[in-house]
Amino acid sequence: MNPQDLVARGFTPELAVFITSMLPIIELRGSLPLAINLFRITWPKAFLIAFIGNIIPVPFIIILLKPMVQFLSKIAVFKKFFDWLFARTRRKGGDVIRKYKEVGLLAFVAIPLPGTGAWTGALIAFLFDLEFKLSVVIISLGVFIAGIIVLSLCLLGWIGAVIAVIIFSLAALGFLKL
Repeated sequence: MNPQDLVARGFTPELAVFITSMLPIIELRGSLPLAINLFRITWPKAFLIAFIGNIIPVPFIIILLKPMVQFLSKIAVFKKFFDWLFARTRRKGGDVIRKYKEVGLLAFVAIPLPGTGAWTGALIAFLFDLEFKLSVVIISLGVFIAGIIVLSLCLLGWIGAVIAVIIFSLAALGFLKL
């Protein structure tokens, strides 16, 4: 279901943006352009809605991930999936996180590229056993920084869209080489 479907079903544009910002992969990086460019929500309001929506899942992910993984890993297909996901996450962010710990987590979440963000940051905090409260603060700060970057691109209009496409294309090429 896309955000326009939510609005068609009676949700306000603000609530549609809020819900969208909580979704993995999309997060603030996708909901902020949606709020500003599609729903024409003012940028301060759009930023606040997307930011809050994006950070709400973080503590729950960190807290609930361990028992959920332990429970679901008893099923072979889930165990295989978690092994793949955790190995991939450790490979992609492992060197930076091992070396720089919380600063590495901040940089990882703050860079608005595909595969980075609050959900992956929470997964990294779990995988590398980083302190809970500090991780939530750092991930929130990273989302804030990413939000400033995405907001700047949104406010640049077509120029921002071109810059974003170039950056995402270069990132995709980098991921394909891995």
